[in-house]
Amino acid sequence: MPAESRLGDGLRLAVTTFTTLPVRAGRIDRAAAGTAMAFAPAVGALLGVALAVLLAGSAALAPPLVAAAVTVGCAALLTRGLHLDGLADTVDALGSYRRGGAALEIMKKPDVGPFGVAALVVVLLVQAAALAELAGRPWPATLAAVVAATAAGRLGVTLACRRGVPAARPDGLGALVAGTVGPVAPVLGAAAVAVVAAGAVPGRPWQGPLAVLAALAVAVGLLRHLVRRFGGITGDVLGAVVEVVTTLTYLGLVLSG
Repeated sequence: MPAESRLGDGLRLAVTTFTTLPVRAGRIDRAAAGTAMAFAPAVGALLGVALAVLLAGSAALAPPLVAAAVTVGCAALLTRGLHLDGLADTVDALGSYRRGGAALEIMKKPDVGPFGVAALVVVLLVQAAALAELAGRPWPATLAAVVAATAAGRLGVTLACRRGVPAARPDGLGALVAGTVGPVAPVLGAAAVAVVAAGAVPGRPWQGPLAVLAALAVAVGLLRHLVRRFGGITGDVLGAVVEVVTTLTYLGLVLSG
């Protein structure tokens, strides 16, 4: 396949996987999937720009917490709520203390258990509270923070799809994307997101990059645990990684002291 065609197919797959934008789908295979997962942080950055604009506009018309809640809700709409669904399913499977196929069966069930509900509540509350604080910062810092956190969440997917990480099932999204990303993309992505995050905390250019790297470090440890429990990654695991990394990055950006 020509490199230009593979790049175009991968970019379209990245956009359709991580957003609800009505982009025409191209060829879907592991080559395109690898490109899509490598460019996931870039799609997250574009989504972050839209969310930052929405947050600033809403904060000009309503209290910060209301603006933050609207932004969190729109973030779910723009991603079909898939990442939140993956988080709930993954936490329910972890909470069952089962392994392998038994845990995967729990993840496939359409209902959400108490562990999943609790995870959703905590994540959404932390994100809304963090965004409410970020809304009060100067516009450049707000933009940098939302873009960095949103991109970092998708960079977690890039890490999860790196070579050596297996799929838990022989079919599904996990099987398509597992092991498709080489070692260069995660490094370049982490460096780019860290640079953006440097402008997120006024007077503390080190705090943003540190928050991003700390969140990614947690993601690496979490992925190792999930692979041990489930046998590999699934689409639900990828969604959980997005939400965990995004939330931890937001948390790191608003900590003071």
